[in-house]
Amino acid sequence: MVEIKDGKKILVTPVSKEDLADISIGDIVYLSGSLTTCRDVAHRRVVEEGRQIPVDVRDNAIFHAGPIIRPLDDDKYEMVSVGPTTSMRMEKFEYEFVKETGVRVIVGKGGMKENTERACKEFGAIHCVFPAGNAVVAATEVEEIVDAKWKDLGMPETLWNCRVKEFGPLIVSIDSSGRNYFEEKKVEYNKKKDEQVELISKQVGFIK
Repeated sequence: MVEIKDGKKILVTPVSKEDLADISIGDIVYLSGSLTTCRDVAHRRVVEEGRQIPVDVRDNAIFHAGPIIRPLDDDKYEMVSVGPTTSMRMEKFEYEFVKETGVRVIVGKGGMKENTERACKEFGAIHCVFPAGNAVVAATEVEEIVDAKWKDLGMPETLWNCRVKEFGPLIVSIDSSGRNYFEEKKVEYNKKKDEQVELISKQVGFIK
């Protein structure tokens, strides 16, 4: 569902396709509820090896991130740092991953392309960007590490299922209609660049 609190738009898991209908690229949202770190190897296990993901991410969120975790007593863990990793590394897997798992919100760093656009449009999901360089801040928004799966992959690649509160800010880069903020801005900025290059070239044309 979606909550509005102190002017913030907060996605609360489980998130439905309808919850995302009014969210557009460039919007800033926050996340409360279930968030699971999920990187390259976990994506490969699901997509290439056909393994069932051992954390239920359907209608929930994943985070392209390799956190630093501190083990505590009684098989508990503490989040020390959790910064986003480059989402484009998961691009080739993301369509099949969304199709198979039913994940609703994908969080990472940087943009993604056609596979993720198609997944978001067909299955009703979004991709968001967490501001880079704020890994320690992100860790403070993790209330609890609920579970850890595929620990054989090592700390960065383990599926760390977390409960988060107002995790963000998250900038929507691909919305559920398949619009892509990064790609649209590239077109806009390149047009402005070409116009300025043409203008400058006329002014310095005397230089040989």
